[in-house]
Amino acid sequence: MDPNTTSCLNAFDTPDTLAWRWRQGRLQPVTAVDRTTLASLLGIERQKELLRRNTEQFVRGLPCNHALLTGARGTGKSTLVKALLNAYADQGLRLIEVAPHDLAELPDIVAPLRGRPERFILYVDDFSVASQDPALIALKTALDGGIEEAADNVVIYATSNRRFLMPTLQADNREYQWIDDEVHPGESTEEKISLSERFGLWLSFLAFNQDDYLMLVRHHLQALNCPEWNDSVRGEALRWAQTRASRSGRVARQFARDHAGRQRLNTP
Repeated sequence: MDPNTTSCLNAFDTPDTLAWRWRQGRLQPVTAVDRTTLASLLGIERQKELLRRNTEQFVRGLPCNHALLTGARGTGKSTLVKALLNAYADQGLRLIEVAPHDLAELPDIVAPLRGRPERFILYVDDFSVASQDPALIALKTALDGGIEEAADNVVIYATSNRRFLMPTLQADNREYQWIDDEVHPGESTEEKISLSERFGLWLSFLAFNQDDYLMLVRHHLQALNCPEWNDSVRGEALRWAQTRASRSGRVARQFARDHAGRQRLNTP
């Protein structure tokens, strides 16, 4: 047996492990899994429900889709995937984090998972590839299937700031053609679109407006046992977002941690 396959099988010797990282050709257990819950994610109700339903179908062995989560940074794409692991771990859901540059090794990652009773999400965070990247071919095969039948207990959830997963270059625009009064993209653009279309479920995450951002700030402050809310705190939260040119869940959480920490530091 291949040594890499043996090391992957050994990774499942600890039944309490819920997540792994693929590193240097082997699965490495994650000992402290993020405990975020679905209930704690606010402002993304539609995306949360659609991905939750898809995940429940997957866990129950029903038809489901690979999922692509795209949009503004800090809006909960990655956190939602982690929360789903916690929601369905007791039903056999497990998570394997795969770095984008390791996607070329997908066949080796999937091989030891086949036939196991658990259901595995292959989680690819902040995904973007170049057009000639070997990972591109491996991912297309995993999503669409090749000569080998796809493992029915494996699904891919990817997050990206790019909807079409590959950089858009100036040269791509020169490939557009007018045919019968219609604009047709060139081969490079078609390749980008074809990759994202292989994901059956697309979820877009938009930047939060001011009200949503302030709602998230209050939520995180309450979670940190710092419920005080007044014009002064509100103003601080808005200035915090302005200095970062972003109103996102991540920025709201960062402000809440800073504010709660300063309050406790100054408390006798």
